[in-house]
Amino acid sequence: MPLATPDKYLEMLDAAKNGGFAHPAFNVTSSQSINAVLLACAEAESDAILQVSNGGAAYFSGQAVNNRVTGSVAMAEFIRAVADQYSINVAIHTDHCPKNLLDEWVRPLIKISADRVAAGEDPLFNSHMWDGSAVPVDENLEIAADLLAQTKQNRQVLEIEVGVVGGEEDGIKGDTSDKEKMYSTVEDGMKTVERLGTGEQGRYITALTFGNVHGVYKPGNVVLRPEILKEIQDAVGAKVGKDQPFDLVFHGGSGSTDQEILDAVSFGVIKMNIDTDTQYAFSRPVADHMFTNYDGVLKVDGEVGNKKVYDPRSWGKKAERGMADRVKEALDILGATGKSVK
Repeated sequence: MPLATPDKYLEMLDAAKNGGFAHPAFNVTSSQSINAVLLACAEAESDAILQVSNGGAAYFSGQAVNNRVTGSVAMAEFIRAVADQYSINVAIHTDHCPKNLLDEWVRPLIKISADRVAAGEDPLFNSHMWDGSAVPVDENLEIAADLLAQTKQNRQVLEIEVGVVGGEEDGIKGDTSDKEKMYSTVEDGMKTVERLGTGEQGRYITALTFGNVHGVYKPGNVVLRPEILKEIQDAVGAKVGKDQPFDLVFHGGSGSTDQEILDAVSFGVIKMNIDTDTQYAFSRPVADHMFTNYDGVLKVDGEVGNKKVYDPRSWGKKAERGMADRVKEALDILGATGKSVK
């Protein structure tokens, strides 16, 4: 199936909201991780959202190039080419762009999409994320409003973040010195709809924070308060006359219990970012392969090794399968299995 059109992407988001489930959005950094996500989603009959971070985009471009825009374009075109071979909808998204990278990453990509749309084509990416968590809320929303006007023109969706996510992702660290900033407020929600509207200025999805932390944590080490999402949805909904006015995104899910995830979905989360867990699921089979076949992947004692086990395809397939299995687990937890929009 071709890469999701702007209208089909909106159908995917609306289906999640109306159907009480969420799309897991998987960070990818290589053709193999892309293939793993597509494999799993096709097997589960679920639509796929693949996303790339600034570091992932630079990595995809190659060490000699190391350019976020080049890597993003290359990744988008690769996904566009292989999506035709699948029977599910595939959407692509750029993840976590802080203020200092807007001019050298996301704004150039928005311009590329504007040129494509002007030529009668679909935008390059379905959506982009502006991460304004490190700037004051008013400035965050002013920048968001400017970007929203552009993404609306391109028939794209804008993702924003209002609040601070703890931990670190791709060199972006949340300032959690003030723990209260890790929990979005009703006032934050009110300011957001006052500045960005409820869709008339362009479609956007919102990462409100409720104690989220990026990184690797065991259950119980992260103090999540998903009920905050309900408080904000109820208060803002009463003001604008709409039930659950925000389409929400869940960042920093490692260490979350299944119940916390389900609660967040019931309060309007339609997209949940998945990265750390799938990174491990990709690498774990490779480690097993290398340890088990050490005398084949290494030329020990002057021997020649075993080409069948050091061929990257031998362990690469195992890595893809391991990641695919973790992708399917996320689809199940979020209720997305079998929910592809036809």
